[in-house]
Amino acid sequence: MSMAGNLRKVTGLSKVGGLRKVARLTRRRPRVDLSHPARSPLGSSVVNCVTYRDGVRVPESGDLVDVVQKVRKRGAGFVWLGLHEPTDQEFAGIAELFALHPLAVEDAVEAHQRPKLERYDETLFAVFKTVCYVEHEELTATSEVVNTGEIMVFVGRDFVITVRHGRHGSLGPLREELESSPEQLAKGPAAVLHAIADHVVDDYLSVTDSMQEDIDQVETDVFAENGARADPGRIYQLKRELLELKRAVVPLSRPLEELATRPIRVVEPEIQAYFRDVSDHLLRAKEQIAAFDELLNSILQAHLAQVTVAQNEDMRKITAYAAIVAVPTMVCGLYGMNFDYMPELRWTYGYPLVIGVISVACVTLYRGFRRNGWL
Repeated sequence: MSMAGNLRKVTGLSKVGGLRKVARLTRRRPRVDLSHPARSPLGSSVVNCVTYRDGVRVPESGDLVDVVQKVRKRGAGFVWLGLHEPTDQEFAGIAELFALHPLAVEDAVEAHQRPKLERYDETLFAVFKTVCYVEHEELTATSEVVNTGEIMVFVGRDFVITVRHGRHGSLGPLREELESSPEQLAKGPAAVLHAIADHVVDDYLSVTDSMQEDIDQVETDVFAENGARADPGRIYQLKRELLELKRAVVPLSRPLEELATRPIRVVEPEIQAYFRDVSDHLLRAKEQIAAFDELLNSILQAHLAQVTVAQNEDMRKITAYAAIVAVPTMVCGLYGMNFDYMPELRWTYGYPLVIGVISVACVTLYRGFRRNGWL
């Protein structure tokens, strides 16, 4: 019997006593694809549940309660339980088994939390905002550039519980990477917390690098020959998406600082040095976001200046042509008055003379405007 198979019933119970009544499954469950972005094929929110001892995966039999009791009885190793968007009912039994604080449980189920770090007795609760770059052929005023999700992590002396929200940010590849480094995984649950934090921050850097290309493209279009006609909606869309990324990155500074500097029972001093490295990477991501924000503001101001200049040029052209048209309008209006006695009114060459005067005046004005750059 696989432990992951039994979790399908464990997550549906709300009492630890009921957990012990889980019937053993006789049919072998299909293997879970760790890289799958959605729910587990086990039919519940459980993605995986693995026991580690000395940095090595240990196969365990029995239900979740039995496995946890074995780990605690040995006093060595820990359990890593991964969930994806669990419901209240699915999470209730697990919360009681691991004595999780109700407030932390509510945050883990409801999601939509700011990045934070909270301590409840012997349990550490961390919230990370995950981000991914949305590929697109062409940036438009409605293009989605950044997609966000969340990872909640409960860390205790002998367990790690990860709760993931969103269609991206799978921890399967991270789990496999950790398992390939037993010496790091042997440092306990805090090593898993560090790996998750490092993974999330690396994604921040990857997204900022991808956004650089979109910003460069917008900058090129704005400063092109017809830059005044560029769509300003793309700039505003990039600023909105950058704000979404900023909401994920900036609040994480304080939790990482606490993990790197303040004494925490479940985080060994040896692991705190690794969190300082993650904090440095986060600082780089924050600096890039701040630089992008400044650059987009400059691009937007430059675009507005170009629009103003283009409008001034259009107004000068309209004014110049209005001045040219005013000459024949004035002359024709003058000779359109109904008077019997007017100079050259009945002269044979009066009409050609008036047409000639109008033409010469219009040509002179046109050349003058062209010479001054108005036309």
